[in-house]
Amino acid sequence: MSTLFLSPLRFSPQEIAEVADLYASNPEYCRAASEHDPEHVRAERVEAALREEARTAGCEVLLARVAQGQLVGLLCLLDRHPTDGQPWIGLLMVHGSLHRKGIGRLLVDLIEERFRSQNRDGIRLAVLENTPSSLAFWNSLGWQEIDRRTDNLHRRPCIVMHKQLT
Repeated sequence: MSTLFLSPLRFSPQEIAEVADLYASNPEYCRAASEHDPEHVRAERVEAALREEARTAGCEVLLARVAQGQLVGLLCLLDRHPTDGQPWIGLLMVHGSLHRKGIGRLLVDLIEERFRSQNRDGIRLAVLENTPSSLAFWNSLGWQEIDRRTDNLHRRPCIVMHKQLT
């Protein structure tokens, strides 16, 4: 599964159902984020949250698919954070059935290359403190902790990470 295709989320009913399934396949994240009941992910709540994200200036909500069309991941990218001017990964989620298969690493490579080709020198993200597996993933890819603070929307404790692209 080495070729991934990214496309904007168009919010069709089929896409929203696929994305809700993607969230449901990640109960650890749902519990940690406290935004969705991992046993009953509601498509309309997922859609509302992603529509709000997509309305943010400079934000893109992207679907990652393999050539056969299967949804394997979701990305929310912010071109320039209003505080630091850096690009940020707001969310990177891989279907739970595909964890530890290299999909996340491929998606991160695509994101890093995208911003590198735009001559951006770094990229940031925030990891929820209560998701040690996520922190381990980002650390394994060379990302470094630069701060600890709460997220702006839900006030959850987060680890801010940065990766130098140059």
